[in-house]
This record gives sequence, C-alpha cells and structure tokens, in this order.
Amino acid sequence: MKSFCKIVVSLLLMSAAFLAIAMVGWQTDSLAKEEAGAKKVFFWDFEKVDVGALPPGWKVEATGQYGPLATWQVQLDPSAPSGKKVLALSSTNHHSGSTFNLCWTDMVPFVDGSISVALRPISGRIDRGGGIMWRVQDKDNYYVARFNPLEDNFRIYYVKNGHRMMINSARVRLGPGWHTMKIVQRGDEYKCFLDGKLYLEGRDSHFEKEGGVGLWTKADAVTSFDNFKVVLER
Repeated sequence: MKSFCKIVVSLLLMSAAFLAIAMVGWQTDSLAKEEAGAKKVFFWDFEKVDVGALPPGWKVEATGQYGPLATWQVQLDPSAPSGKKVLALSSTNHHSGSTFNLCWTDMVPFVDGSISVALRPISGRIDRGGGIMWRVQDKDNYYVARFNPLEDNFRIYYVKNGHRMMINSARVRLGPGWHTMKIVQRGDEYKCFLDGKLYLEGRDSHFEKEGGVGLWTKADAVTSFDNFKVVLER
C-alpha cells in the first residue's frame, strides 16, 4: 500500500512539473502579445519577411518628394542584432537634399507608449542615420526622432503639412555600428533615448491623435533597422 501511495505521489508531482513547464511556455507566448498591465506589443525582427519585400501592411512614401521614391526592403545582414535579416533603405534613388524617406504602417494605432529600434547608419554625404516616426497622420504630418552621426546630434521634430520644425536637440557622438533608439510618449510628454541613455525630454502637443509608426531617413542617408518594437499603453 505504501509503495502504491508513493507511485501515486510521484505521478502527481510529475504532472505538476509538466503543468508548470506548460504554464511557463504559455506565459512566454503571451508576453509576445501583452506585457504587464495588458499593454499591447507589436514586434518586427523581419525574419519571416522575404528578402526584397516589405513587412505586410508597411508602405514607402516621402515628405517633400523630388524624383523616385527610395527603395526600402528586407535584406540579409550578417551583422543584424538578431537573426539574419534587417529592414533597410538600400537606395535613395534621388538626389534631393531635403526629401524625407519614409517606411511606415498605419496598422498600429499609436497614442501613448514606447517605440524602440536598432539602427545602423551606413552611408550618406548630405545626411546620415535616421530614426523613428510616430503618431503618423500621413506622409506630411508626424513626430520623428532621429540620430545624425555626420552632425553628432540627436533631435526630435514635428513635421506638419510637410514642414519640419525642431522641438529639442542634444549633442551626441557615437561610434559606427548598431545603436538602439527608444522614444516614450505619454500625452504631450516625450522622452528620447539612445543606447539606453535619456537625451531628450519635454512636452509638445502638435499631434495628440493616434497615428501610425515607422522609420525615417533624410536625403541620401542609407540605413539599416532591426528589432522594431511598439508597446501601446492605450
């Protein structure tokens, strides 16, 4: 009888262990969709997108377009922070020094929350680097935070009716390679980070409605992006 009881206890303990493992796996899967406080999370590492294509729901546009649109596409990149693929502006296809090259999606209704991305400035004589767009109403109306290694600065702008106005700026010097940018927006309050360090913060109320999210470069800046993550707080 004692042996039978031991067998039953052992089976119950094994069942509990398997259940615990299953629950951990379920929680891990859930965290890909929600974080603490039921925040919705959207994440693109571009690994499931075909080379030469765009992620579903993303589009290429430009602010102040002169000439053809730039070429944005998923590419193989052995230096990618995760996996083997990145989303890159591979060719600007124009010689405009004032065109803003956009790749964005309106499938994510961003108002408050955070957006982060890994970016690698590659080339550009007029401009270099790039950054994050948010609360995007259309190709001529949005917020953008961008890092420019040619000028050693990190700035946040609003673009309204196609005209860009600077909100804040910080002097930043970073070496070549991959860097991480993050913005946090709550109401009219913004915070902008590079490689985990807070450089820009303040308030601006030019765009209060929800809008899309995306990536941005200027002029001839060729840049690669990876691990684009959006966390919605409302």
